[in-house]
Amino acid sequence: MDANIKMQLSCPMPKFDFDTINLGHGSGGVLTHKLLSSGVFDVLKNDQLNQKHDGAIFDLKGQLAFSTDSYVVNPIFFPGGDIGELAINGTVNDLAMCGAMAKYLSLAFIIEEGLRMETFWQILDSIKKCCDKAGVQVVTGDTKVVEKGKGDQIFINTSGIGLVHEHARIGLSSIQKGDVLIVSGNLAAHGIAIMSKREGLEFETDIVSDTTNLNFTVEKLLNKFGLDIHFLRDATRGGLASVLNEIAKDGSQGIDIRQIDIPMEEQVSGACEMLGLDPLYVANEGVFILVVKKEIAKEVLDFLKNDENGKMASIMGSITDQHIGQVILESSIGGKRVVNMLPGEQLPRIC
Repeated sequence: MDANIKMQLSCPMPKFDFDTINLGHGSGGVLTHKLLSSGVFDVLKNDQLNQKHDGAIFDLKGQLAFSTDSYVVNPIFFPGGDIGELAINGTVNDLAMCGAMAKYLSLAFIIEEGLRMETFWQILDSIKKCCDKAGVQVVTGDTKVVEKGKGDQIFINTSGIGLVHEHARIGLSSIQKGDVLIVSGNLAAHGIAIMSKREGLEFETDIVSDTTNLNFTVEKLLNKFGLDIHFLRDATRGGLASVLNEIAKDGSQGIDIRQIDIPMEEQVSGACEMLGLDPLYVANEGVFILVVKKEIAKEVLDFLKNDENGKMASIMGSITDQHIGQVILESSIGGKRVVNMLPGEQLPRIC
């Protein structure tokens, strides 16, 4: 492990009998017990997890949202984050896009034999930091170890449950003609950060992933604007273009967007051009799309710009009853084109 990484660890790594994880760590015996007791349970300890049941028992009063996702990113460490951070933020954000505040998570590891214990510890430490930042608890989970060559270092699954905000009515059926589309921040940083690490690219300044938890940002928006926020979606796999096409096709809407109003760092834009990538299809991990009532759009934008996760937010388009099921982009030079759904695999293994 890099010396700089060691300095960043918030939980000192205990001494283990092995430098790498082997099949015994997934057998359910002594090695499994040591790995969990000295590792997962100690780092992520809370009243629920300390029970060490096969599941978690708790009370939640109100309307609930539930989500699950699996993370297979390669490389597992990248500028601005790692697979552990993605796993927590991803599920927290999926719930937030439902208008729900995550409370409890499950956490499951599938580890390839030979993963260095220090690597696993760094991921675990990152998970702890992200849970604390997002205000969520891991309350149950699982660990499996597969033979060398049967995995790719480590895969993570997280599932989450949260309480839906009392003023949230987030759904395609809430979208109306004339609604305004807002993007919360700069596009494509996550996908380009992954590609730069994978391909060994160097830029004048660091391009880092935008991965972060969005739950508190969404909660503040719902506290203030409530039912006037009609739809939310984070632009992860497939990027902005895929999200907008899902809204247009599944919601039977037409969408107009303006290229000039889609925010992106100049260096990210340049990297996309160099790699032959359309930034509209590149993945994000801390950017979300809002569809809001026209009358409040400017107020929502101003509100977002005062939030750490919305400083680069922009009003980028609107909902129309024309060209139903299609997304039409007005280019920076005034031309128009259809933005289709991603037809194939453009940027693999980004989450």
